[in-house]
Amino acid sequence: MQRIAITENAGKIVRQLKEKYGELIFHQSGGCCDGSSPMLLEKEDMYLDESDVLLGQLEGIDFYMNKDQYEYWKHTHLTIDVTEGRGASFSLEIPLGKRFIVHSRLLNEEERAFFKL
Repeated sequence: MQRIAITENAGKIVRQLKEKYGELIFHQSGGCCDGSSPMLLEKEDMYLDESDVLLGQLEGIDFYMNKDQYEYWKHTHLTIDVTEGRGASFSLEIPLGKRFIVHSRLLNEEERAFFKL
């Protein structure tokens, strides 16, 4: 059972960027600007520590969320999508004129039990 998913359109962008940049990482920090949006970064550019929670993988790429942000989102299932427009972040899709966004829904009873919430 997964806490996260990705749309086909977003997956296509991720695969394109993975081919160009190699190892990548998703991170959602909850910080300023577009920091609460999922950002796709080169893996070597992201420092992770005990304040980051691994939610799963999308297109073979680890997706982390800052634990403070996770406290707000832990009862939800997240789907990463892409939309037209430039965000205010360093995410790799920005030069393509696109930005990743999150669609969320509350976890159902079975998911809450599985994730022990």
